[in-house]
Amino acid sequence: MPNRQDVAIVRELAARVAEIAALPVQESKRALWRKLNGLRPERPMVMIDQVCWNEMNVDDELTLRCTDKECRGYEEYLRRTLFQWKHFPVDMVVEPFVRVPKAIRNTGFGVHVQEETVVTDPTNSVVGHQFINQFRSEEDVEKIRMPQVSHDAAETDRRLAVAHELFDGILEVRPWGADPYLSLWDPISTWMGVENALYAMVDQPELIHKILRRMTEGYLCMLEQLEQQGLLCHSQSLIHCTGAYTDELPAAGFNPDKPRTKDIWMFGLAQMLSTVSPEMFKEFEVDYASRICERFGLVYYGCCDPLDRKMKQVRMIPRVRKVSMSPWVDEQRGAAEIGRDFVYSRKPNPALLAGPAFHEEQVREHLLATKEACRRNGCPLEYILKDISTVCYQPQRLFEWGRIAMEVACES
Repeated sequence: MPNRQDVAIVRELAARVAEIAALPVQESKRALWRKLNGLRPERPMVMIDQVCWNEMNVDDELTLRCTDKECRGYEEYLRRTLFQWKHFPVDMVVEPFVRVPKAIRNTGFGVHVQEETVVTDPTNSVVGHQFINQFRSEEDVEKIRMPQVSHDAAETDRRLAVAHELFDGILEVRPWGADPYLSLWDPISTWMGVENALYAMVDQPELIHKILRRMTEGYLCMLEQLEQQGLLCHSQSLIHCTGAYTDELPAAGFNPDKPRTKDIWMFGLAQMLSTVSPEMFKEFEVDYASRICERFGLVYYGCCDPLDRKMKQVRMIPRVRKVSMSPWVDEQRGAAEIGRDFVYSRKPNPALLAGPAFHEEQVREHLLATKEACRRNGCPLEYILKDISTVCYQPQRLFEWGRIAMEVACES
């Protein structure tokens, strides 16, 4: 069990988080997210995630003081929550509970990434990758194994015991099951390298189809095991950096001890297919991802991939509610294609925070252009600033971005 000093540090931080979580504004924000996710928004919503935390430590607010590794994990979560609420809260919701991950063992597909990396900033987790191609012939598909899922109940109980000691009387402790991340193409990009995989789609299409078929079966097999063993999460607050609050989930017949895929959100994406044609996107992504997505209650689709020219195909994917509009889309075309049918999930360009200087009016114009495109086409809108690799060690840039975004979102 943690030492007394670590317990005291964590409980003091947890008490500050609990005070914030009890504020009425938290439920007001949840209500706004529910309206947006129900396609009847009151206003655009704003989130900031995937922050370059290595550049954020203002006045030692993020400096960890616990000695125990487990306590340091909770301390980091609490300090970041407090820091974000203080400096760039936008539409984040601070919850009155702590999630404790269940000890779920997943063998995965059995393919180990072979790569070389390049580090440009030793304090930043963002690195360059060069991946080695491990799939050169159809025989190599046998390397992909069916995932096997199991639960270490004793380890889960141990984790919960620690969490109860740290948080009882302050924050609720919630066991947290698997929140599935089921991209087909993100793993392939690391197994083959992006360029090799793209060439193989043209030169060896059957190889790629065999990989995709095997991965799809593997994901479906994994989901069956998670359902049967009661190891899925439920009641998500976030789905891919955006608020997941909704009146439509869980589905009828929900049992919190045995959540089903249809009770939760999932997110899908095929970022490395950004440059392929809509027809190839359907053939090599939509036809496979749809088999996975149809199992879920709601789906957030897309990430950095520009989807403004592929909405016809995105519409074929079951359960989609939010569609990512990355910095590389034609915003007018994307808004016209989305209309009132989905949430227009705009990813503002994080490069505006990474240049030699920060220009407030440039940020405002960037956000207003999106808002006008969505107004013209009746699109429910959210701004999700993410993939923030650097702010040039000037945290104030991120604070200012948040202030500007909320002004734009709340202006009539």
